[in-house]
Amino acid sequence: MGISYQKQMPVPIRYDDLILESGLRLDVFVEDCVIVELKAVDEMIPLFHAQLLSYLKLCDQRLGLLINFNVKLLKDGIKRIVR
Repeated sequence: MGISYQKQMPVPIRYDDLILESGLRLDVFVEDCVIVELKAVDEMIPLFHAQLLSYLKLCDQRLGLLINFNVKLLKDGIKRIVR
C-alpha cells in the first residue's frame, strides 16, 4: 500500500548534548508521525499509557495508538493518545 513504517525502532534518550542508548524500542513507527504500541493483555493498566506518552515525548511526536489484541472486538482495544 506504500505506507512506510519501522518495526522495533530504537529510542535514544537525549539529555543536553548527551545521547544515551537506553534499550527502549517502539513497536511500530508509521509514516514518521504515529507511534503504535501493541499489547495482548487481559487488562490495560495506566503504565502502558505512561509508556506511550514517554515515547511520544522522546520522539517529539504528537499522535500514538495503544492497541490491545486480547479483546473480543478490536475496536474496543484501540486507544488514541494525543500529546
